[in-house]
Formats: sequence, C-alpha cells, structure tokens
Amino acid sequence: MTTIQKDPCYVFGLVLDGEGGAREVVETVETVETVDANWLHIDYSIDSAEQWLQSRGLDEWVVSTLVRSDTRPRTVVTKTGVLIVLRAINLNPHSDPEDMVSLRIWLEADRIITVRQRRLFSVQDTKLELEQGMGATSVRDVMISIVEKIGDRISAFVDELEEQLEGIEELVEADPNAKIRSEISNNRRKVASVRRFLAPQRDALESLYRHATTSMEIAEANVLREQADRIVRYIEDLDLLRERLLVLQEETMNRMMEQQNSRMYALSIVAVIFLPITFVSGLFGMNVAGLPGTENPQAFGIVSVGMLAVTGLVFVLLMIKRWL
Repeated sequence: MTTIQKDPCYVFGLVLDGEGGAREVVETVETVETVDANWLHIDYSIDSAEQWLQSRGLDEWVVSTLVRSDTRPRTVVTKTGVLIVLRAINLNPHSDPEDMVSLRIWLEADRIITVRQRRLFSVQDTKLELEQGMGATSVRDVMISIVEKIGDRISAFVDELEEQLEGIEELVEADPNAKIRSEISNNRRKVASVRRFLAPQRDALESLYRHATTSMEIAEANVLREQADRIVRYIEDLDLLRERLLVLQEETMNRMMEQQNSRMYALSIVAVIFLPITFVSGLFGMNVAGLPGTENPQAFGIVSVGMLAVTGLVFVLLMIKRWL
C-alpha cells in the first residue's frame, strides 16, 4: 500500500485509542506500510483526491459523490457503509457565513473518511478534542461530534441574524432610509441561502437517525434525533425571520412613501398659495406698453394689497377644504 501522507490531498489521519484520545498516523517509508487510520481527512479540491480515495478501497460511485463539485445534503445507506453529505456555516476569513461549506463523510464500522474543500472549524474542533484526550471513543462518535458542532454553529448564525433583525427594527422605527432597505435585503438573502441547504439537511439527518436506530447504540441514535430536531427548529426560526424581514421591508417602504408624500404635499401647498401671486407679478412684470398703473404712484400699493388678499383667500379656502 502506498503511503498516504505524501499525497497533496491528505490533510490528517488519526488512530483512535478508544478512550477519547487519538494519535497521528505513523508511516514507515522503507517498508511502504501504514498503520490503518480510524479517521482520515482529505481535501477533494486536489486532483489526486479521487485516485487517493479509490486506493482506500471505496466503491466508484462513493468516490464520485465524495469529490463531486456540487452536492446537496443527503444520507445514503449501503451494505459497506453510510455516505453522509452535510453543509456547515462558512467561518473562513473573508468569506460569507451563508456560503455554506460542504462536508462529505464516508462512515464504516471502524473507519471514517471526511472530505472537504475549505477548512471546517467543526472538524478542527473535533480533532482538537481527540488530541486533548477528551474526544470521541469511536468512529461513530467522531461523526456525531462533527454533526453536533455543525449544529452549534448554525445555531449561533441564526441567533446572530435575530439580533441583527432586532437592531434593524429599531432603526426602522427611528428613521427608515435606503441604507436600512439594503440591510433588510442583505439579511433576506442570507436567510434564503442558509435555508436552501437546511431543508435537505434535515431530511439527511432524519434518514441517518432511522439508520442509527438499527445499527447504533440507543444513546447515539437519540443524539442524532436531537440534531435532526435542532435543524427543524432552525428552519422554523429562519421561516419566521423571513416573514419578519418581509413585513419590515414593506413597513420601511411604506414609511419612506409617507415621507415622500408628506414632502410633496408641503411643496404642493406652497405652490398653490403662491400661484396667484406668481401670476399677478408675472402679469404686471411684462415690459410692454399699456400696462395699467404705470403712471399712478398708488398702483404698487394697490397691487400688493390685492396680492395679499388673494393669498389670504386661497389660505382660507385650503382651511375650509381641510387640506392644511
């Protein structure tokens, strides 16, 4: 068997001690032998990943699914193992959290192979627990630990969205504007992106739970059921967030329309009041012969009083019509 650590797609390999700890895979280059690892973690974006997986004795269709560029969450149970595809919140630097990272898991009786493209903190945390001697005691526990940590980060992400929404609601009450509308649209996009994968992930975990009821310990199956229920709650929370965002977006648009209408109304009232004055001043301001009062020194006063009277009459009419 060729050594596994020399392949570029290899990330790490651990041998579990069954007591919550693990050690790195040890290889002997001279004899080209390797200690069988209980947990192997690789990067499928490397070209050699497919060949590497095939060398580990996996079926061709399993290898094809593990290295596929685009997958949706699902669980497939076979005679030789269980194929699990999940999505996790993307916490990598300079990345959008809602751009969920794909994790593919191949679970056998005494071996688990996890495949990723981008770094997953859920995997790193599980590995750290094993290195500290406080982690999983079996490959099934490794899988369950990863699922739990994925759920924890989804929970934190949903909680953060709820906090952001509460802040936006306060801003809308104070002063709705185009920037707030942009924030609402951005949050709606986040909710839609995450929910897109959580719905099939719920089905994947429920399918995994049904398999666990006949192939795992009762405690392990119960944990998987709890994780499936958590995803259901998060989907419900996201649905509620989506409805609240929709209502908030409508409220923002209505408030902005009210502000625009109020301003247009004020301008219209000013225009109506000054329209007669503008007409009179324009009429008497024409530079043509024959204008009345050009020789009368009292003409300016008479016109001014007439303009004030017309303005007052217009104002009274607006009050009678209750337009003011």
